[in-house]
Amino acid sequence: MSGFGPGDPFLADCPARLAVELIADKWTVVVLYGLSKGPVRHGELIELIGGISRKMLTQTLRRLQAHGLVRRHAYAEVPPRVEYELTPLGATLIDPIHMLTEWARANGDAVLDALDADPEPVAHGD
Repeated sequence: MSGFGPGDPFLADCPARLAVELIADKWTVVVLYGLSKGPVRHGELIELIGGISRKMLTQTLRRLQAHGLVRRHAYAEVPPRVEYELTPLGATLIDPIHMLTEWARANGDAVLDALDADPEPVAHGD
């Protein structure tokens, strides 16, 4: 018996699971951290993050905006200027992200060592 029952966190119909799936996305944490110092323009985020395509950044920002973590502000200027910033809800994730970052710094080598020591190829999507 798993000990889980209907309504428990992380089961399919639970809001906690939706939140975990949102922040577990490859780019979400990086984008949120990129916004942690204040409003940033799309091009600045591309340069700051590195390795993310413009399309993927746009999709990530839209998803975070739809979930109430990021605010988009379009200025009525020529040329147009758009900035993104964390909402108060999005800002609540910065401390947990910082904790994960510290864990990654402290344990990154051990994770790579374990990966190197495992002769079996890693299957993704299981």
